Amino acid sequence: MSPRSASVNEELRRRSRERLLQAAVELVSERGYDATTLGDIADRAGSARGLVSYYFPGKRQLVQSAVHRLMHRTLEEALEREPRTEDGRERMARAIDAILGLARDRPVLMRQHMAGILQAEGFMQCPEQRRLAELLRETMARHGSSDVDSDYPMMRALLMGAVYAALVPGAPMPVPVLRAELFKRYRLGWELGLPPETKASGGRGDKDLSRFFATGAAPGCGPGGQSK
Repeated sequence: MSPRSASVNEELRRRSRERLLQAAVELVSERGYDATTLGDIADRAGSARGLVSYYFPGKRQLVQSAVHRLMHRTLEEALEREPRTEDGRERMARAIDAILGLARDRPVLMRQHMAGILQAEGFMQCPEQRRLAELLRETMARHGSSDVDSDYPMMRALLMGAVYAALVPGAPMPVPVLRAELFKRYRLGWELGLPPETKASGGRGDKDLSRFFATGAAPGCGPGGQSK
């Protein structure tokens, strides 16, 4: 039996990494961060436990990469859904609704993600996060920003603040109220995007995350969290 080629080995590694990202999102959503171990994630992914440390230096990095993957794929799906549009105001509305929708639909996961960013390790960059940033920067540019380098960080801060406000235990702010404030800032009509009282047509089951971690996705962080 001839040995596998380098390209086949690379594809197998990429698929293994995708399964780890998906398993991390699923388990943290179900159990919370503290109750999820790296061994649990490896078992759910059907991977050898040693592979986790090959791709990620620790659980916090793995979970941040997994959530950023879910965020950028959710945003990408929202921006490209039918009817497709290049209208900057509609795309901004879709972006806001996509991020707020994650806070509404996946509160455990997003609460753990926000808490993780505030830990000592802080905000960690990897290709998943960079792709999310690229999509948000592009959205800001299409909305008409003349200074994306200044306007994008503010947009990111406002979205993070809105997610945090929606998830504060005991005192959450309603997503429609937060949406109204963001829409007012960016001068968007309420009917744009996906208003809270409507549902996307052709939507998939909320528990099915496989489309966000498809094996055809672009490769992400390599060994030690670095780009391949």
